Amino acid sequence: MFDIFRASPKLPVDERIDGQSIFIRPPHDDDWQEWATLRERSKDFLVPWEPKWTRDSHSRSTYRRRLGYYAEEWESGYGYAFFIFSRDNERLCGGITLSGVRRGIAQTGTLGYWVGEPFARQGVMTDALGCIKEFFFEHLYMHRLEAACLPRNEASCRVLEKAGFRKEGLAPKYLKINGVWEDHSLYAILVEEAAAQKAQKVQKSLK
Repeated sequence: MFDIFRASPKLPVDERIDGQSIFIRPPHDDDWQEWATLRERSKDFLVPWEPKWTRDSHSRSTYRRRLGYYAEEWESGYGYAFFIFSRDNERLCGGITLSGVRRGIAQTGTLGYWVGEPFARQGVMTDALGCIKEFFFEHLYMHRLEAACLPRNEASCRVLEKAGFRKEGLAPKYLKINGVWEDHSLYAILVEEAAAQKAQKVQKSLK
């Protein structure tokens, strides 16, 4: 009966995972301006691969609603949102999310990501995928991570394959991208595969 007095969920402030050149952490309220600026600057680069942008997609109020949704998802365990920052100067580079997290007999989730145009093709997302795999498999103890990308988005397909994801097939009209239902290539990686790849990387670094 006292649920109306329950505090609104908040995103964790101390969660951080470091990669080689970047780190990921949950978004903060004061990230809005940098986020909105990077997204608008990268509009032509991002629009072909994302759900249709609305007129107020990057407004302050929309961003705060987004943070509220992220916090609810994090508290419930259904989703986890991170921003990607350069370790050199802490500039925002992009974002990476885990959504549709299912436990029980599935132990799976779905990956989403974007990178600002100034940081594309610089290894940012490859590094970030390493961080998110660590969080997903070693912190959440999950079994299977799934991802999807447009077949014509060759850069996105390559980054998934470089990160160890296997292509599993094609899903017709899988997601609505920029207002159109689009076919998507489906990818996945299992915890055993991620662990083997990490061990192989460690071995190479010791040689």
